[in-house]
Amino acid sequence: MSMTITRRAALAGVAGAAFARTLKTPGVQLYTVRSIIEQDPGKVLKEIAAIGFREVEVTWANLDKIWPAIQTAGLKPVSLHLDTPMFGKDQAKLPGAIDNAASKGFRYVVCPYVRPEDRGGADVMKRMGESLTKAGELARKAGMTLCYHNHAFEFAPSGNGTLLDVLLAASDPKLVQLEMDVMWVTIAGADPVALLAKYKGRAPLMHLKDVHKGVATRLDEKVERTAFAEVGAGRIGFAAVLKAASKSGTKHYFVEQDQTPGNPIDSLRLSMANLGKIEF
Repeated sequence: MSMTITRRAALAGVAGAAFARTLKTPGVQLYTVRSIIEQDPGKVLKEIAAIGFREVEVTWANLDKIWPAIQTAGLKPVSLHLDTPMFGKDQAKLPGAIDNAASKGFRYVVCPYVRPEDRGGADVMKRMGESLTKAGELARKAGMTLCYHNHAFEFAPSGNGTLLDVLLAASDPKLVQLEMDVMWVTIAGADPVALLAKYKGRAPLMHLKDVHKGVATRLDEKVERTAFAEVGAGRIGFAAVLKAASKSGTKHYFVEQDQTPGNPIDSLRLSMANLGKIEF
């Protein structure tokens, strides 16, 4: 009997290993290399491709400057962070920006940030959700999907939920999706795994970024630059997050690190190496 149990345990171990997997095609949010990319876009993007990244998320601010280098490096443009004012006072620029993104092959456009002076309570978030629905319809007509990227303030309590719940409830789920930034979810004291389950099917994009132990919970972005960590070098349990994301329907993952201790390429290289060891 002892031998039978041992054999079963061994077979179970083999089966578990067979089903375990790592993230094969993570992308990178080029905001991570904003301090160096415009000096030599070709060199930076070739280095990123050499690390093993295949997909990129780009910011509108320097899209035109780095676009030729993206093509030369063979990186796939998946998502574009538009300028925040395009979802507010500069709405007239939004249709042209969406058409530009579509012409370059982007599949997603993102509302990346809400400035502190534009934030508010449930009423503000409700209006924002309604505005994003209109923007999402423009994206849909262009063959793309609109996402909203969270920070920490959206997890302030509101009614029986949070301000993020208000925004997502006020927007059409067919037109407004979520780009979940797991670091800011964690900073806010929320659980990325629980959030993925709650909004199953509505978070096609994810920012993979880590936070060091000891960083206090807060509902804003006022953290020290040293709070940001390479993926797998902080306190977030990425195996559980990636498993939940897979079940939830997340399609694209972008490594991002807002601040790095040195050359951002070195941090991206470490994040990629760590991701290769995380089984889920």
